[in-house]
Amino acid sequence: MTVRQAPVKGATRAKWTDKAVYAAGAVVWRIVDDKLRILLIHRTKYRDITLPKGKVDPGEMLAETAVREVHEETGIRVSLGVPVGVSRYHLPSNKQKVVHYWAAEATDDAVRASTFVPNREIAALEWVSIKKARARLSYPVDLEILDFFAKLVDDGVLRTFPVVALRHAKALPRSDWDGADAARPLTERGFRQAESIVGPLRAFGVRKIVTSDAVRCVQTVTPLAKALDRKPVKTGDISQDAWEDGVSDLRSVVGRRVRAGKPAVICSHGPVLPGILSEIALATGTMHGSYIGSAADLEPGAFSVVHLSASHPGSGIIAIETHVPQV
Repeated sequence: MTVRQAPVKGATRAKWTDKAVYAAGAVVWRIVDDKLRILLIHRTKYRDITLPKGKVDPGEMLAETAVREVHEETGIRVSLGVPVGVSRYHLPSNKQKVVHYWAAEATDDAVRASTFVPNREIAALEWVSIKKARARLSYPVDLEILDFFAKLVDDGVLRTFPVVALRHAKALPRSDWDGADAARPLTERGFRQAESIVGPLRAFGVRKIVTSDAVRCVQTVTPLAKALDRKPVKTGDISQDAWEDGVSDLRSVVGRRVRAGKPAVICSHGPVLPGILSEIALATGTMHGSYIGSAADLEPGAFSVVHLSASHPGSGIIAIETHVPQV
């Protein structure tokens, strides 16, 4: 799996290698009496204070690892917000450990629903201010993540919502299909990709599903729709046929999603995705740059998460990150 994470100011790439151990976690935050508090965990075995995180399970993508580990360590279910950095350090085995972090808001309901009790792994949880967290965290790499998080707070862009641009999964080649192009189905690998991206998309809190009405796009979002118990909105406005005929209406589709201010996924086709990403940039007043092209250059089944300010969606793209399925 490859992840491309890019705050608008630049892009970084992290590639999987068997010489590294991968993990993911989050800076979990909430507002208590109008004050920002973040969650620290006191680990029993290591007698340290750190941020919730854990190793990737086989078959997982990083985003779902982060959500799962936060829940397992704290009992709190979260959806991921903006990426806040990657820490790298060496383990006693001399392997490098690479940990991806996101900001993640803990709602009052999620905190109340937590069933956490001290255990052999986690001795205690603690909600503290950013200032106190800096004094208590045990490791410099955690402080670097906290500093990036604090910058989001200072910039007033901590609370965000995602608009996800998804390329349909692997479809049967045109050369192997005699029917209409819009009726081309997924391959077996494509169906596996469609299943594999359900967890990562749910990790970002996606609830609304908009898809091209082409069969390969509808089949790509079907597992997600079933998991969410949601009916996808099918539209020819973002189909490849409409794009090739010059009658697509990407602006209306994207504009509705930005104005709604709620987590959504838009599933379309490789040639159409650059236009969708460009429309997101235009709708949010973001200066067009090479990062838009990179975010639109997706493999089958891959998706780019565009993070927008929940309070001021017209203030520009806060961050973009790209996820590629392993299957």
